[in-house]
Amino acid sequence: MLSCAGADRLHTGMRGAFGNPNGVVARVDIGQVLLSIRTKENFVSKACEALRRAKYKFPGRQKVFVSNKWGFTPFSKDEYQQYKKKGRIISDGVSCKFIREKGPLDKIYKDINTVLES
Repeated sequence: MLSCAGADRLHTGMRGAFGNPNGVVARVDIGQVLLSIRTKENFVSKACEALRRAKYKFPGRQKVFVSNKWGFTPFSKDEYQQYKKKGRIISDGVSCKFIREKGPLDKIYKDINTVLES
């Protein structure tokens, strides 16, 4: 913007002023998980390749790991199968709920009559 005739400088306003955001960023700590996916066992190699290609879109050094957990649950594959067989796990969307041994017996055991007889 020119203020008067013959002005040799242009007024740029508050371009890049202190305190104004320039973009949107996410603060990430070292070792923090950026992305989690789940897939079937036969597609693990394709998923690793897709994540290997995607990691170049992020600044810094990224690593791709294959977890031994069952989906997004905190249980390993063996633990999940074992608890599921005992009826200690309830599906809850993409995760699951673990039924503890505390609380009412009818919530812990599905067939309460067999528990009371023994």
